[in-house]
Amino acid sequence: MNIGIVCYPTFGGSGVVATELGKILASEGHMVHFISYDQPARLDYFSQNLFYHEVTVSTYPLFQYPPYELALTGKIVEIVKSAKLDVLHVHYAIPHAAAAIMAKKILKDINGIRIPVITTLHGTDITLVGKDPNYEGVVSYSLNQSDAVTAVSESLRDDTYKFFKINKPIEVIPNFIDLKKYNRQINKSYRNAFALPDEFVLMHTSNFRKVKRIEDVITIFANVLKTKPAKLILAGDGPERRAMEQMCAALNISAHVLFLGKQDAIEKLLSIADVFLMPSETESFGLAALEAMACSVPVICTNTGGMPELNKHGYSGFIANVGDTDAMTKYTLELLKSEATLNQFRENAHQHALQFSTDKIVPLYEKLYESLLNESH
Repeated sequence: MNIGIVCYPTFGGSGVVATELGKILASEGHMVHFISYDQPARLDYFSQNLFYHEVTVSTYPLFQYPPYELALTGKIVEIVKSAKLDVLHVHYAIPHAAAAIMAKKILKDINGIRIPVITTLHGTDITLVGKDPNYEGVVSYSLNQSDAVTAVSESLRDDTYKFFKINKPIEVIPNFIDLKKYNRQINKSYRNAFALPDEFVLMHTSNFRKVKRIEDVITIFANVLKTKPAKLILAGDGPERRAMEQMCAALNISAHVLFLGKQDAIEKLLSIADVFLMPSETESFGLAALEAMACSVPVICTNTGGMPELNKHGYSGFIANVGDTDAMTKYTLELLKSEATLNQFRENAHQHALQFSTDKIVPLYEKLYESLLNESH
């Protein structure tokens, strides 16, 4: 198949999932064409089956905001025709779904080309941005005009029906993990570079936005530090970083907290962690938590969005109410109470992650592509 993938090029979940999906599809022999305004962050190599097409937006003094959606629509039309795409898969509804539907209509009306469009919803495109009255009507129309709509969790599917007037089925296809890359890699010398042998390692990765509630991560860690020797690794960067550094200084725990910024080989860091903290205010799936579980790290998270679908309470980790740092501290200490307990949760977390492996999830997308192609012929 010739598959077009429209995504954001950033480190965020939707861009990561879209890029990894495309790379896997290309490795299986499909021709994959990425369409975005910059090279996707995870597109770290090219092969004979991988292509990247940049969307360029012309600047003009009349425009305070360059019309990216129109430029994207034009690029989609161009690539569908030149690459003879079979299907177009857009990730994140805004503005990708609307641009894809506009391109679909142009291709049909002017060129007589029918291109099936799949829209995959990832979270804030529905739960935050999409609910804005300025976008709601466009999002509803774009989803209803898509040939298929998927969501990464049951929670997100339910929210989509709640917030929008959708008259078609939404298939849940969860995010996936490459278990060849994400697995526990024992390297004592690497671990010793971050923590003493008797110290536990707690970890959090994110884009440091308010919704991630990193202040709760630091509060939990400060509480744990009162009874257990530990280090906290914070990987990622974003608008909340400076405030979090100041919070650590105010709590006098800066010597125990490592701000590492954005990291590419996150699996190496996860492999030295004992507990992964994810106290988010909202999380439609929780890809970072899945990466941790695949590396045999139990997860402490909140009961928001799709997290209860991913993290099994009392098995692969623990779940608490948003903002309940006392409960999350208690659960963290429960994991750390003995080596036997921690090892059991490590094994459970890894076993639970197996159901999200690429060989189980990616075929669901391929099956969807094939069904749409059969319908269009």
